[in-house]
Amino acid sequence: MQLLDGKIVSQAVKNDIKEMTSLFINSGKKTPHLAAILIGSNGASETYVASKVKNCEEVGFKSSLIRYEENISEATLIAAINKLNCDEDVDGILVQLPLPKQINEEKIINLINPDKDVDGFHPMSIGKMVQGLPTFIPATPYGILLMLEYYRIETSGKHAVVIGRSNIVGRPISILLSRNTYPGNCTVTVCNSRTNSLKEICLQADIIIVALGIPEFLKSDMVKENAVVIDVGITRVVDASKKSGFVIKGDVDFTNVAPKCRYITPVPGGVGLMTIAALLKNTFAACKNKYS
Repeated sequence: MQLLDGKIVSQAVKNDIKEMTSLFINSGKKTPHLAAILIGSNGASETYVASKVKNCEEVGFKSSLIRYEENISEATLIAAINKLNCDEDVDGILVQLPLPKQINEEKIINLINPDKDVDGFHPMSIGKMVQGLPTFIPATPYGILLMLEYYRIETSGKHAVVIGRSNIVGRPISILLSRNTYPGNCTVTVCNSRTNSLKEICLQADIIIVALGIPEFLKSDMVKENAVVIDVGITRVVDASKKSGFVIKGDVDFTNVAPKCRYITPVPGGVGLMTIAALLKNTFAACKNKYS
């Protein structure tokens, strides 16, 4: 069993971005600028956005963090996004999800300028991805591809089972793995928690990607020997024995599944770090596109 180490891969990606950014700026072009909007004080979101800001600084980007209270009106948020859309210095815009119940998430995502949609959630970005056209790939699926590529994991002709059907991870990664490219050329089965004979389907898989948000959902009896398992889940589970009061769990029963795997991602330290690295790549591309 070998770990697909997000720390190693994300650092390699960031080193490349840092070098490209330095050359870009030294050639007389602008500094890439990522603007993030954070609403409320959700602990996981706070940590994630803080990491994005820190990583921007590490690779030489400019970043802006715009904060609002949980009770923000939809009109106020719309005005903030329109302002960022019109700001020529801002290359990438991300709105940290989930949003409060008084705000229409779909409306907000659709409002972001597709040229600045570095999260890759806009319908135009998704449409181009489906057609195989150049676009911003959603950050988590993009991060998974970067990880498969770094470890040179063979995907052509393999059976990939994706458990989860969200527009953020499950649907995009299923499309990306079916493309006629590398990583790709997989035969892909998309499942969910209600899929009949899920265990039998998983036992046929060479690659399993789990993105359900259900801690330790994938058990060892669902995984064949030498499979590649990628765990996208990250859930805070109450644990009174920990100083923080919680422990981070993935969607895979790691302790029992890992011995059967050829490759497996840890949680934390796996896909989450790759999501941020992919976001940085999208932001650099958004900035570079202004000069093409």
